[in-house]
Amino acid sequence: MVEKMAVINRSAPTILVIDDEERVREGCRKVLAREGYEVTIAESGEVGLEMIERRHYDIVLLDLMMPSLSGFDVLAHIKTLHPDTVIIVISGYATVENSIEAMKRGAFDFIPKPFSPEQLRVLTKKAIEYTRAMQDIADEKSRMRVLINRLTDGVMATDSQKRVVLANPAFLRMAGCREVQAVGRPVGEVIRYEQLDQLIDRALAISGDELVELTEEICCEAEAGQMAPILKARCIPYIDRAGRNVGTITVLHDITTLKRMDQIKSEFVSMVSHEIRSPLNSVLAQMKIILDGLAGEVTPRQQEILSRASAKVKSLVTLSSELLDLARIESGLISQEKEQLNLSDILEDQVAFQGAAAQAKKISLTLEPLPKLAPVIVDRGNMEEVFSNLISNAINYTPEGGRVVVSAAMESGYLRASVSDNGIGMAPEDLSHIFNRFYRIKNDKTRFIIGTGLGLAIVKSIVEAHDGFIRIPCPGS
Repeated sequence: MVEKMAVINRSAPTILVIDDEERVREGCRKVLAREGYEVTIAESGEVGLEMIERRHYDIVLLDLMMPSLSGFDVLAHIKTLHPDTVIIVISGYATVENSIEAMKRGAFDFIPKPFSPEQLRVLTKKAIEYTRAMQDIADEKSRMRVLINRLTDGVMATDSQKRVVLANPAFLRMAGCREVQAVGRPVGEVIRYEQLDQLIDRALAISGDELVELTEEICCEAEAGQMAPILKARCIPYIDRAGRNVGTITVLHDITTLKRMDQIKSEFVSMVSHEIRSPLNSVLAQMKIILDGLAGEVTPRQQEILSRASAKVKSLVTLSSELLDLARIESGLISQEKEQLNLSDILEDQVAFQGAAAQAKKISLTLEPLPKLAPVIVDRGNMEEVFSNLISNAINYTPEGGRVVVSAAMESGYLRASVSDNGIGMAPEDLSHIFNRFYRIKNDKTRFIIGTGLGLAIVKSIVEAHDGFIRIPCPGS
């Protein structure tokens, strides 16, 4: 498929004057030439059409009342040859009704005879501005079409009647459509997967005051000798300014390779879980029996040694669980049930939940008064994990008597949530590594704090999966 991109021509606009009166032709030519326009004249409709067939003109000044070939006939031919040419009708006083009829047939405006040079200049300038505005719109649409057609992800837009408005080649290929021309056809004739068809139905049924993103995994039919492709479909309703659902936008992403990788990871983690985690849990159970004195008396020294060993084994069990969580999140294939939520509720719940841990360390945990926050489309469980991790981290790394503050606000179109503390802090060289897997700050103040170094990596992966970002402000910012 070859894409043609229009180029805006900012050189002198070209104007053709078609009128059988020499006085009018020459007057128009002189006035417009002084304005810097390239002006050509034709003494009849036949001559004008011959010139129009040879080249394109931005504007045509057309007399309606001409012998032989009338202005209406010339107007029809121009619209057939060059639909984007702007036509200004030149009309005598007796033919104003005809001029209005010409505008109904596609003329831009009309100017009655006799007219002044200033009237001609003003109307021509208005026509030039209109031409350039239409060129800009056409070029923007062309650029957007080229961009969408070059995407490796499939993109399709439908109207409220479930007809295809736009579909790029990648979408047609993924959806199993063998027809090149899909625009204007019902969705059911273009795609062959019932799941996708139902997903669009659900999006069209959403009311205008809801902000919902629907997702679905689609297992496609395998071709001979090939693996069955797996697609991830994301569909959202398109809401206009009046709040009406006027269509849908669907994006398809081929996740076949990621699914295969996820399967390999899952099999490996399952093996680790069976071969390592289960025996570790058994060890923990046996150590608890000894620590509880059920296997005989335990000396204080033995109690201390066994407690330390038990803590290390628990860390290994936690590590295996968090590795599994991180692998699922980073693959982009975790089950996400995104819905429109108010983040205020999640923040309030998490601050209340972590209150006991903060109180045990005599730490002040507060949630600053929240302004009105825009709703966000997120997975509730994911967001609860993010803030649970951040708040518990702040409590763990803040000494007794310290404070942890949670806040949120709207900032540059984003919803920003912050968790701050006056804890032990970190060195500047640690800032660039803090979200790396297994990275932990090691110094005298942190050596007694237990952790796997995966918590912030999991938080970062979840936030990015929701098209957000996370950062730690530099000191003083």
